[in-house]
Amino acid sequence: MSDSKSLKNYKLWFERVMAIIATINLCLVLFNLSYISWRDRYLHYAPRIVIAYDPVKGIEPHRETEKYLNTIDALKNQVSKTGLQSPEVENKLADLRSMSVEMIVNNPFASANKSGTLEKIKNQMRAHLKQDSAKTAFEVFWSQEYLLQNGWTKEIMFFNQQIRPLIATNYYRRIGENGEYVDYFWLIDLPFVCIFAVELLIRSFYIKRRYPRFSWLNAILWRWYDLFLLIPFWRWLRTIPVIIRLDQAEILNLQPIRQQIHLGIVSNFAEDLTEIVVVRVINQVQGSIHRGELFTWFLQKEKLRPYIDINNVNEVEAIAAIFVQTIVYQVLPTIQPELVAILHHNLESALNNSPVYRNLQNLPGVAKIQTQLSEQLATQITTNLYNALVSTVEDPLAAKLSSQLLQRFREALGEQIQQKHVLSELQSLLVDFLEEIKLNYVERLSQEDFNKILEQTTRLKSVQNNK
Repeated sequence: MSDSKSLKNYKLWFERVMAIIATINLCLVLFNLSYISWRDRYLHYAPRIVIAYDPVKGIEPHRETEKYLNTIDALKNQVSKTGLQSPEVENKLADLRSMSVEMIVNNPFASANKSGTLEKIKNQMRAHLKQDSAKTAFEVFWSQEYLLQNGWTKEIMFFNQQIRPLIATNYYRRIGENGEYVDYFWLIDLPFVCIFAVELLIRSFYIKRRYPRFSWLNAILWRWYDLFLLIPFWRWLRTIPVIIRLDQAEILNLQPIRQQIHLGIVSNFAEDLTEIVVVRVINQVQGSIHRGELFTWFLQKEKLRPYIDINNVNEVEAIAAIFVQTIVYQVLPTIQPELVAILHHNLESALNNSPVYRNLQNLPGVAKIQTQLSEQLATQITTNLYNALVSTVEDPLAAKLSSQLLQRFREALGEQIQQKHVLSELQSLLVDFLEEIKLNYVERLSQEDFNKILEQTTRLKSVQNNK
């Protein structure tokens, strides 16, 4: 007992370790998938992440925008050394005016799908300089007259807070020989894939040993969801095995979610399935009535289509025989006193209604004799009838005669129905009756609240599980 418990604990801890590893891998996958779209946020709030992960995605600083920012840094150093009105600063400002126009014309942001960022830069510069043209706004901004008039410190602070962060988000991403962007995430993902591959092989080996009839393919497909951990594309599908593993490792309790999913699926399909099944059954019965198969089977005249018999037994006759024997040997002896009482009461009622007998009741002792006679007569009649039924059941000749009677009754009924031409009318009435059932009661089934049914079913299951 303790060995099995320790083995169970070992398996649970193994499942938890593998589930944690799979979760870490999934987090890395999701981070990699979202890195490009979220890179601006990472750059703003956690620049070290960008510095560390840009090489994985093949991202490099864009030479044009990087040169632009480096020129601004050189301008700041030159202003701090020689002042704003020096020739060296004027040369730097001229370079920035030229580079600003080139940035607007060439749009170095397009390669990173960040043309919208350039539009933000242009809009902010136009608004700040109150100019209609972005080129004119940059030319005015990078001039000694404007910076002297509006204050170097104030303007360069505006640029560093509003414009520089937008320019800094631009980058260049290298393209490989296959025409796709360079992405070295597979090097990070490879160790995890190797771990999952080895685990899947070990699990498949134990599954195949437990079920020897399984092929290796069947053993691997037993845990089909783990295959998503191995494929190098559509890595977001690893969410499926991770969720399943977390549930199996009892780290997450997904039973309520799984139950709601099942209920949602059932509630969506139960109504349609119920309607389809009921309508299908009614249609088959209507078809059998139209083809005459129902009456043919009942009258046993002939069979329009072969009837499959699996045991060479007439089930209808066998069931009827069981009912007759049960009634004769078990039910009737049990209710015999009640039958005698009913018959006794009827005999007394018949005698009391007779005028002659009412006159005889005036004689002494006649009433008592009448009661005894009626009781004996009721008992004798009941006993004789019961003995007759028993002899009929046990007597082979009586059974044969009864069978012939039933057969002749069935044949006579079929002949009379066909002679009076009521078969077609019966078929039409039955078909119309089934059509009315389909229109009335099947519609009620479709309108019934399946959520209540599912709730009741869930409650019953919970009660059974608690037992």
